[in-house]
Amino acid sequence: MSGETARSRLFVQSVEKCFAVLEAFQGARYLSLQEISQRCGHDKSTCQRMAHTLAQLGYLDQCETTRRYVLADRVLDLSYHLLRNHPLIERATPILMDLRRACDARVDLSFFSRASLVYALRLQARAEPYYTNLVGRRIPLFCSAGGRAVLAALAEPEARALVEAEDRRPLTRFTRTEAEAVMEAVAVARRDGYAVAAHEVIEDEVVVAVALLDGARRPFGALHVAGEAGRWSDPEAVARALPGLMRAAALVSGAA
Repeated sequence: MSGETARSRLFVQSVEKCFAVLEAFQGARYLSLQEISQRCGHDKSTCQRMAHTLAQLGYLDQCETTRRYVLADRVLDLSYHLLRNHPLIERATPILMDLRRACDARVDLSFFSRASLVYALRLQARAEPYYTNLVGRRIPLFCSAGGRAVLAALAEPEARALVEAEDRRPLTRFTRTEAEAVMEAVAVARRDGYAVAAHEVIEDEVVVAVALLDGARRPFGALHVAGEAGRWSDPEAVARALPGLMRAAALVSGAA
């Protein structure tokens, strides 16, 4: 039986619609039924049933005055159980805490997921904008240090295909969006064994990243060290952080 045949027989479309309603809240706080319908592509009647069910289960809340919906705190339960029971997160946490102390900078662990990176562990070093410390945030491969480190660990044709398929909209005025410019940065990361991105995801932030590799030498995520541009624009500062970052990546990957 082919994978497509198995999917067509086992796939539950109502479950897909339910998750489409939840995912409609990406980038939005409150949504009306009409807005949910427009965002997820299902008719308003279907969205009403799905939203009502999700509210009854505790995954959505509905404002009594405006009747608009918002994600509810039960959504966080799923993230908690994922992180609490993930063996890699448990192993990586003390390693990243040591790295943060050594670098005096924010340290992040991300997973390579669905042609992007998603932050799973973030350790803050000093006061920063709150969104830079939230787990679950997805960032593109093409403009992030972690993404380029992951791309550099792939064969060039596979990396190029991922870059060319991305929606390469700039995140800041410094984001490089041309595919060839991105591939040049990936080639540098492949040569050096690490990637650096300055101001491309968040202005005035420099990030150094190393890919996390499994036993088959395939990338499954990245470790990032992020600091203010004033401190980290100096190549010597990056050089000082690299030995600790490389060792931490090897320990998290189980290669050391």
